[in-house]
Amino acid sequence: WGDDRHDQSNAPSGRYLAVSAGMRHSCALSRAGTRCWGGQDDRLPELIAELAPTTVTRTVADTSNSDEGDTTPDPATPTPTPTPTPTPTTTYSAVSAGGFHTCALRSTGTLDCWGDSGSDRLNAPTGTFTALSAGASHTCALRSTGTIACWGYSDHNRLTAPSGSFTALGSGSGASHTCALASSGIDCWGQNANSQADDQSGSFSAVSAGTSHSCALRSTGAIHCWGSNSNSQRTGIPTGTFTAISAGGSHTCGLRSTGAIVCWGNSANDRTAAQTGAFTAVSAGGSHTCGLRSTGAIVCWGNSGNGRTTVPAGTYTAVSAGHEHTCGIKTDGTIACWGNDTSGQAPATRSP
Repeated sequence: WGDDRHDQSNAPSGRYLAVSAGMRHSCALSRAGTRCWGGQDDRLPELIAELAPTTVTRTVADTSNSDEGDTTPDPATPTPTPTPTPTPTTTYSAVSAGGFHTCALRSTGTLDCWGDSGSDRLNAPTGTFTALSAGASHTCALRSTGTIACWGYSDHNRLTAPSGSFTALGSGSGASHTCALASSGIDCWGQNANSQADDQSGSFSAVSAGTSHSCALRSTGAIHCWGSNSNSQRTGIPTGTFTAISAGGSHTCGLRSTGAIVCWGNSANDRTAAQTGAFTAVSAGGSHTCGLRSTGAIVCWGNSGNGRTTVPAGTYTAVSAGHEHTCGIKTDGTIACWGNDTSGQAPATRSP
């Protein structure tokens, strides 16, 4: 029906699989091929030839006593080849959320930083690294050789890392100093207004730098802190055996050998509130805290501004709480971030 001035609506009889109407002609697809009718321009015969279906000969076993098969030609129906989901060859193995920037370590040992680019804080050095830690506006990373490289804002000599070989380092999201673990103890550098960057002697297994205090995990599993005590960061240390330590803005959290998390210091916004269940990691941010459960889920508590405690669904292997944002590594090796994203420091998804 419709305009028939070129006979384009005078469809031939028969059974068809598909039909399409043009401006002056129409075409239909049947098992025998393509039929068109209506106004015929110079290209129509060529189009029909191009659209002619490829045929294949199918031999079907005969259920009668005949020795011959059925050789009825059928239009070829190509089987689509499924496109496999590519497996990422490069993933993230570590992430550290700073003040308004974030840096991560790729599985290749190279660095990747994003967010606030001020003071060259995204200008990560080349080379192979094994660990990293982002501060308020600077970052330090541990080379595979054991030496340390720092970049970003340079005041208070926070980029002047000591020489020598180190095994671990720590710099909190609000910190202007960094501490590193050496065989003889702990070396610190940067802002030291509250003695938070004083070197420490002894045997330690981990270290973490907060805004104005620092904490370390002794080889015995006991916790040792130094620097500011404005919120009992030094005198409120719990006893017991711990496996991890994280110093935040003015509070600190430790992971007990039982998998329980205990926090002390500034308790505003319930950032030190006790959490139930077993955890494998803990990270203290500026005024919030996040923990990685043994199930792979992340839970955050404390200051909820900018959605920093609203964790995206998924299963994670690592977590890092920054000043006002948090990032976690998912099981597929990609990174998800949430919270304050004013400088692009907290993208919903980041791939290497």
